[in-house]
Amino acid sequence: MWLKGDFVRQGYVVILLLFTLLVAGCGQKEIQNAVNWPVDDFSATTQDNKTVALKDLKGKIWISDFIFTSCADVCPPMTANMAKLQKMVKDEELENVEFVSFTVDPTVDTPERLKEYAGNFGADFSNWTLLTGYSQEFIEGYARKSFKTIVKKPENESQVIHQTYVYLVDQDGNIKKTYDLFKNVPYDEIIHDIKALQ
Repeated sequence: MWLKGDFVRQGYVVILLLFTLLVAGCGQKEIQNAVNWPVDDFSATTQDNKTVALKDLKGKIWISDFIFTSCADVCPPMTANMAKLQKMVKDEELENVEFVSFTVDPTVDTPERLKEYAGNFGADFSNWTLLTGYSQEFIEGYARKSFKTIVKKPENESQVIHQTYVYLVDQDGNIKKTYDLFKNVPYDEIIHDIKALQ
């Protein structure tokens, strides 16, 4: 025999379960181990010889990396992996996502050279911007301060020392997470984290 108090208690249990499921569902949209590193302003030249600055990315989620066109080892697979990630974002119909590649060898990488390089990997330039037009000193300091990463071109060397990370940046210009873009790229995790920002 059901008593009124039992019915009320059962109602509370159902509400509590629904609330728990709702909170758990929301929790799945969170970025695990997120950071909040603000990106400093910059001024650069795109592969189409246009000027771009941080304000032009305001309100957009962006995926960013550091590469250079004469890289002998890690950059080709990184760029191929970036192109694969770009296609996955398109297939998932995720909007307002930009891909931004900074060259770490700006004296060599002209806009034309960057465009040809990325084009060889099937880059879609509608939302992939490759940047140059700044000094070597600038990019080394900028990478260190904003992205917490190493960029260094030794004197009289053609190869530039840099790490193989890709960065997720939110709509306010804050880096939220880093991932390896060279080997074992966590594509599903990156897609999940982009969705968490939308």
